[in-house]
Order: sequence, then C-alpha cells, then structure tokens
Amino acid sequence: MSATPVAWSPSPEFLTESNVARFMAAHGFGDFSELRDRSIEDPEWFWDAFVRFAGIPFATPYSDVLDESAGIEWATWFTGGRLNAAAVCVDRWADDPQRCDHPAILWEGEDGPPRSVTYRELRTMTDALAGGLAARGVGVGDAVGVFLPMLPETVAAVMAVAKLGAIFLPIFSGYGPEAVAVRLDEGQAKALITADGTTRRGKVVPMKETADAALALASSIETVVVVPRLGREVPMTAGRDLTLAECGALASSARFDTPAFDAEHPLFVAYTSGTTGKPKGVVHVHGGFVVKIAEEVAFQADCRSLATGGDRDDVLFWLTDLGWIMGPWQIFGTLALGATMFCFDGAPDYPGPDRLWAMVERHRISILGISPTLVRALMAHGEAPVRAHDLSSLRVLGSTGEPWNEGPWWWYFDVVGGGRCPVINVSGGTEVGCFLAPHVVESIAPCSLGGPALGCAVDVVDDDCQPIRGAVGELICRRPWPAMTRGMWKEPERYLETYWSRWPGVWWHGDWASIDDDGQWFLHGRSDDTIKLAGKRLGPAEVETALVEHPGVVEAAAIGMPDELKGETLVGYVVLAGGTTPSEELRAELRALVANALGKSFTPSAIYFTTALPKTRSNKIMRRAIRAVALGQTPGDLSGLEDPAALDAIAAAE
Repeated sequence: MSATPVAWSPSPEFLTESNVARFMAAHGFGDFSELRDRSIEDPEWFWDAFVRFAGIPFATPYSDVLDESAGIEWATWFTGGRLNAAAVCVDRWADDPQRCDHPAILWEGEDGPPRSVTYRELRTMTDALAGGLAARGVGVGDAVGVFLPMLPETVAAVMAVAKLGAIFLPIFSGYGPEAVAVRLDEGQAKALITADGTTRRGKVVPMKETADAALALASSIETVVVVPRLGREVPMTAGRDLTLAECGALASSARFDTPAFDAEHPLFVAYTSGTTGKPKGVVHVHGGFVVKIAEEVAFQADCRSLATGGDRDDVLFWLTDLGWIMGPWQIFGTLALGATMFCFDGAPDYPGPDRLWAMVERHRISILGISPTLVRALMAHGEAPVRAHDLSSLRVLGSTGEPWNEGPWWWYFDVVGGGRCPVINVSGGTEVGCFLAPHVVESIAPCSLGGPALGCAVDVVDDDCQPIRGAVGELICRRPWPAMTRGMWKEPERYLETYWSRWPGVWWHGDWASIDDDGQWFLHGRSDDTIKLAGKRLGPAEVETALVEHPGVVEAAAIGMPDELKGETLVGYVVLAGGTTPSEELRAELRALVANALGKSFTPSAIYFTTALPKTRSNKIMRRAIRAVALGQTPGDLSGLEDPAALDAIAAAE
C-alpha cells in the first residue's frame, strides 16, 4: 500500500503546550513514537503516570495498576483503589475556590435562551438529585435509566447516580417505547429520569408519554423523575412520578457526601443497538472508564484547562446523545479535566444550515467533534453558511463513527478548520473507548486514524491472526486496557463468545483496518458489513468513497446482495445533489467510477437513486436496514433509526 501524503503537521505551539507534549517532556520523551511504544509495552507504567499527570483523586490509593490473574478477558485495574466518578468530575472542582465558578456546562436547545452552569451549580444540582433518589430507596447497585436529551440536568443525573453507587443506563433520547422498555427490563432499573419532552426540527417530541408507554411494558420501575425541559403539562402517576424539584426536595440535606467505591464498581451499562437479537449490555466501571476517557480527551482531543496545568480553558463540543458512547465520553472526559463541555439539544442544521457554525462562534467552542456523514450532509449547503461565522476559536477538529473519504475530509479540514486545525479522527466503540487516534504532536494524513491509542496493543491481522501491512485485515487487541468492558451485563458467556472466541486471548473488534507504508492507520468499515464478490472481500466504505467523488452525489451506501454465481453482487444507493437529474447515463458513469477506482471485478451490478439513506441519530448509515428492505426482509432492531421515512425512500429507489 503506497504512502499517504501529509495534510497537517504540528505547529510549535502543539509541540510544546499540548497536554501530551507536556507529558512527554515530564517523562523525557523526545519523540511521540517512543511514548506510543512505551505505553503499549508497559501499560501499567503509562496508566499510573497518567493518573498522576491528571491528578485523578483516588480516596484510597491503589496497590497495583493491573491484575490479569483471572485471564486477559477479565482483567481489572487499579487494585484496591477507591474513588467515585462524580468526585473526580464534579466535587473536586466545586470545592476548589479557584475553579468552583468556572463553567462546567454551556448549553443550547433549538429554542429558548442558552444556559451556563458552573461547577458549584452542577454540584448543587447533582447533590439534590442524589439525595432525592436516595430518599426514594435508590442505592448501591441499583440501576437507573436516564432517558434524556443532552441537557445540564442529564449531566447532573449521571453524576447523581454515580454518587449513590448506583448504575446508570444511558438511553438514546429518540427511542420509541419498546426500545426504552427493553433496556429498562434488561437492566432491571429501579428508577427512570426523563423529560417532559424535547424538540426536533421545531416539533415537540413527547418523551414523558414515550416513557409512560415503555413503563407499561417494563415492570421494575418504582420512581420516575421528570425534568421540565419544555414546561409541558404531562401525565403524572401518583406515588411513582415526581418533578425534578419534588425529587430534590426529598433530600435530607443540601449537600450529599460522596462515598468512594472500589475502582471496579460498575458505573454504567450501555446497551448497544441490536441487529436481530437483543441489545448487548456493556459494563463500565468507575476507575478504568474515567481514567481512560480522561486520557483520550486530554491527549487525543488536547482538551486543556488551567485546573490541570494547561495554558488555556477549552470548550469541547461533541455532537452526540447520551445514548451513544460519545455522550459519556464528552461528559466524563471533559469534566475530569476541569474544562467546559458544550451540549446541544436539537438538529445541527435547524432552523438553518448554519446552526452548528453559529454555535461555534457564539460559545467560542475550541474543540468540535462530528461525524463524516454529517460533514457530507452539511457540504451540500456549500461554504457560505460556514464562512458567515467566525470560527477562529476552533483549534482541534474531531470525528468518529465511520470511515472518511477524502473530499469531505478536506472540506472539514480546509473550510471548517481553515487548514490550521488537526482532524483527530478516532475509532473505538461502546465496549472499548478509543483504539485508534492521531495525536496533535504528530503529522496527520487525510482520513487517517494515526495509529494505536496510547496504552492499546492493537494490530491488523489476517485470518490466521498474523500481522499484515499494506492490506486490509481484522482489527484486534492483544492486551487489556482500562476502559475494556467488564463483560456483558449478566451474560458472561455471550461476552466471551462475541469478543474472545475467534482467537484465544485476543480481542476481536469486528472492524476492517489497514496500515500503509508510512505507518498511517485507516478503517474500511465493519467486517460484518463486508461484501464478498467471487471470493474477494470489499469494504462498503471503499465503494462509497468512489461514488461520492462524483460531483452529483451527496451521499452513498453500498451493500452486497445474494448472487447464485458470485455469492454476492455489489449494489449502490446514492442521494443526488440538488440540480442533478437521475438518468441512465449518470448510472453508467457511477458504475464506471467504481470500476476505475477499485477494478472491473468490483463494478456495481446496480445503482439506485434515492432521496434519503437510513441513518442513526449519530449519523451512521444503517446498511443492514437497506439490505433488508432490498430483500423484502424484516430489518431487525430499528430503535436507533433517525427517520423511518428513509426506509420508504429506499423501497422507492429506482
């Protein structure tokens, strides 16, 4: 595989003032590759050194960093250490006279005035909710569903649950009743925190009514707390339902003294979207999750704060929902560093295509994270909405969720970032945190994931688990890391079967990846999305990259369809740019474009024109749903689908 040209090189400021540069200087590393190698070879040294660098407070110090005595699959971290994620992220800053009045959260909704919440105010909100839940009988080990849009109260909710030693279940704010009920039932939740409603593109989303319908299907909930997001009148069940204020009034005192728990005490269970089976409950813990995510936000996103030795106070915004892993990532990572997180409840292009850029300007956001799919959608509006706003506050761009193709990557880099901001393209998952990422002290190639995340022994291997370079292979990890899931909730055998059964002692991640001659890493999609044409494996991202290079194509999806001769045949679905007319000539052009890019044997058998592609709220294309519609099959779990009408568009594609 040929070397890839460099798009961005670190400035002297990043090489001296970034968090990772300061860490390197403190430990005598002159080259980032030396640090990466040492962190992988000696993870115990690295994670202990990061805890000290970030000042993460353990109420009881740990005796050992890593314990693999039960096997790599069940490795634990920070043995004997005790802490509480809420104390790390909220209490220590609220109790610090130099930090208590610094903004912890900046917020906007689609309508209404923006809000700012200081660390002192966040602790007050958190303590009141924790005290109220405790008065309702919620305690250590109980599960609490959090079915909220991104609000300051959402942050307070997860921190309140952490204070109690209970376990929060983050639930995507766009789910319907059945999807909410499944997650509450699987987690045997004792309480649910929801909102009276929210808005999406100006329309009311009645979340309390959705919650009530879910609770008709779920039997374990004893308490429902309702956040007044819109001030709507909603049905309230006597004896079960409380407003947020009523819950807080039950607290025995204004201050809730935060207990410390073992570092391995469960913090939350994140239920992944199922395909045809039930969702997987991924377990994360107070110690390992907070330490690993704080490291990612500090060293990958370079989120700095004066509170942790930085030269500035950053504002970090990742466009996400609590129900996706980037929601907890943003909350715990940003607040563990004492920085400011921005969150938004609404659509990023509503009421106009410049909404996202207006928020960056208004709140002086310095670190922005969005998905490649959203970039492709915003590109369709042209450069004018971006250039109408002052984006000079931006200094780091982030992305995750799926592979890039070069056109949108360069647009993000040049138009949004002005060519001066590194694109920190990260990849991992609900189960792991981050596996791959470039860092701001190294040169970055277009679309690249840089290399292994610090402390993560990842590799790309062939079918025999042997390392390969210059070709596409499976992404795996050979050593444990702190944010590795502690298993699936109450399903240990399913956990072992899903991640550890392919090769003994090796985590199989399910992503296709490659490493080029310069050591730059790239993703090529999920291996379960792989298309096999006459024995040749092809990632859909490669096809989609070729298709969107055509100026008349805004978005594309590639799937494999059954074929008696080849096993599978390649089919593409494309959304056309405004002013582009579907035609047989255009269809032929697109087939030829893919053939020229990938080889004649990969020529699509068909190209279909559609008005929309089914996507999740986090802007991932749901290829399995496209394939199911094309085959006339049941598409399985669609709880994460943003717009059900997109499936009708696929069915009507010509």
